[in-house]
Amino acid sequence: MNFDLVIVGAGLAGLALARAARGLRVALVAQGRDPVAPRPDEEIDARVYAITPGNAAFLSGLGAWRGLARERIAPVRAMRVFGDSAGAALEFDAYRAGVSELAWIVEDRALQGALWRALEVGGDVEVFAPAQCESLHLSADGARVALRDGRELKARLVVGADGARSFVRVQAGITASASAYAQSAIVANFACERPHRGVAHQWFQGGPVLALLPLPGERVSMVWSTAEAQRLMGLDAPDLCREVARAAGGVLGELRLLCAPRAFPLQRLAAQRMVAPRVALAGDAAHVVHPLAGQGANLGLQDARELAAVLASREPQRDPGDLRLLRRYERARAADILAMDATVHGLHRLFASGARPVMRLRNAGLNLTDRLPVLKNLLVRRAMT
Repeated sequence: MNFDLVIVGAGLAGLALARAARGLRVALVAQGRDPVAPRPDEEIDARVYAITPGNAAFLSGLGAWRGLARERIAPVRAMRVFGDSAGAALEFDAYRAGVSELAWIVEDRALQGALWRALEVGGDVEVFAPAQCESLHLSADGARVALRDGRELKARLVVGADGARSFVRVQAGITASASAYAQSAIVANFACERPHRGVAHQWFQGGPVLALLPLPGERVSMVWSTAEAQRLMGLDAPDLCREVARAAGGVLGELRLLCAPRAFPLQRLAAQRMVAPRVALAGDAAHVVHPLAGQGANLGLQDARELAAVLASREPQRDPGDLRLLRRYERARAADILAMDATVHGLHRLFASGARPVMRLRNAGLNLTDRLPVLKNLLVRRAMT
């Protein structure tokens, strides 16, 4: 029961870190095990991620990307963003940016399953599941994680990848600022009358944000961040389809609902620190951002990439739980996380304002950015990491 690294949480960040932390004796504490892989004829899960090329390469290096059925993922080759006044628009195009795709749309269950299978092939991780943590004791010499079934794991480093209500973060005494957005994200999949051609669409609606993401075939995944979630969830399928098509300006023609919609309350969270003696945080345990940029999962995977790299490059015999070492990870992630949080929160506030000068400014800003190809390419390159 002695480990170099104990990871609490088996979401994308925790699973990816467990597979990436080569050369260490790793334990993974999870509430459940490998989700049932979707059947080839099964409808695509309503919860999807827009995985950046940088993270796709990372997942490929872990052996997880090749575990995804190619017919169940879709490339994003362009993105069109519309403001809340006529003619306000911004378009990003992979071809013009000199890349093959901007992102890949991957369903949650399939990606988690691929990461679990990659762990099994690697064979270097001891999994404790189903299991829940009872207590965490930290000392200068190491950490002890007590499980509710009475087992105790000893480690030199404990990573909390256990979500926004992180047990590890609380037990380590790391404070976090959290606030609720007055919105929920509604997700659902639709068949569309017109071909999407690999284009992701997004509409800022003066507070609400609607996104339609390309899926394989003539299907799209909807993410609608809105304060009207209760009303929309109460609509029958034909009415919901009509409302979504109307909000999308009919760009994809008539829509047909393929699965029951689901709603998730939205919040913003930022941990005061990402590290403490013998502790590091990753994924939603450290940061939660508004989904309007589709970057929450990518930030967590980038955390796993960076922490694995810091641990792999440490000096010989260097304790992986050394706070000075962990601060390298924190410093490396600080700028990206702060920039993404500030950007999406700022956009949310900007487009939620009803003041006419602000409305003119934000829509003019979209059009101005669209006319600056150098700036657009920089934004594309930055978003692809």
